[in-house]
Amino acid sequence: MSPLTQTIFMISLTLGTTLTLSSTHWLLAWMGIEINTLAIIPLMIQNSQPRAIEAATKYFFAQAGASALLLFAAFLNSCLTGSWNIVQMHHPAASTLCILALAMKIGIAPLHSWVPEVMQALDLRTALILSTWQKLAPLYLMYQIPLDNSDLILFLGLLSIAVGGLGGLNQVQILKIMAYSSIAHLGWMVIILSISAHLTLLALYTYLLISSSLFFSLMMMRTKHISSLSVSWAKIPALTMTLPLILLSMGGLPPLTGFTPKWLITMELMKSGLALMALFAILLSLLSLYFYLRIFYTTTLTTPPNNPPGSLPWRFFPQHITLLPTLAVTATITLLPLTPAILTFMT
Repeated sequence: MSPLTQTIFMISLTLGTTLTLSSTHWLLAWMGIEINTLAIIPLMIQNSQPRAIEAATKYFFAQAGASALLLFAAFLNSCLTGSWNIVQMHHPAASTLCILALAMKIGIAPLHSWVPEVMQALDLRTALILSTWQKLAPLYLMYQIPLDNSDLILFLGLLSIAVGGLGGLNQVQILKIMAYSSIAHLGWMVIILSISAHLTLLALYTYLLISSSLFFSLMMMRTKHISSLSVSWAKIPALTMTLPLILLSMGGLPPLTGFTPKWLITMELMKSGLALMALFAILLSLLSLYFYLRIFYTTTLTTPPNNPPGSLPWRFFPQHITLLPTLAVTATITLLPLTPAILTFMT
């Protein structure tokens, strides 16, 4: 695919998300989501591999079904309440259908089965877009609609944390692990959505930061499999040393940045009288932390390095722009002390 064609599709992705974020009418928001879907499919199949085409087909059918359900929910709400406004979806049936449609859009359990299968067949850049940018518009709509059925939201959040932790235990492909990690993080965002929406935004921003830094690191290492990380020290030694910290931050281990949203969400759940649910969420998140630990423990600590003959690759000049990954990795590791300032800014 030529650079001009890629630029056109990237502009279309930006246009679709911007249209959804700036709209108050359901039809305009739906059109923005559809532009996003149609723009990312050519990026998925740009390598013309059979697995990529299969993944794009699965993604299209999942998104088409979710879009049809979302449009039906908006039409049902307009028939019952006479309004197409996003913030005026007050009928319980329409609101429930809308939440389920948006949950399928972003891959919240139990409507998550397409996410791992699609992610594992993509290249790292397209997987980064699918894991981060494609979640903005549906999460914005879920943030805007009135959440009258809070029990459904709490159930979807806790189930997503459980599925994300259990699903990634036996995976060896990094992209599949990132897919289940995305499901688990979405569970943390959704579980607090009906109680404290600004903490959902904080969890989203933190996930976007950490996920971007991890994908940038993998792109620089050019690896998609756990076993390939055993020789990464010979390519980029400094990045190999920071990769475990990125993974621990993704798992929410203190004193790293990823601990901030889980800590605040747990406190807010306990203040709302949901201490048992907070306990289950913490225990289930330990499963995710386990497979993050397994990634770097089995590759960087116990696997002997396969030293390539001749000049070490890290002695050559890097072929990637390193400023943005450096800033992302630094923020991923060191933003926890700024939590009070971040909360003051968001509230």
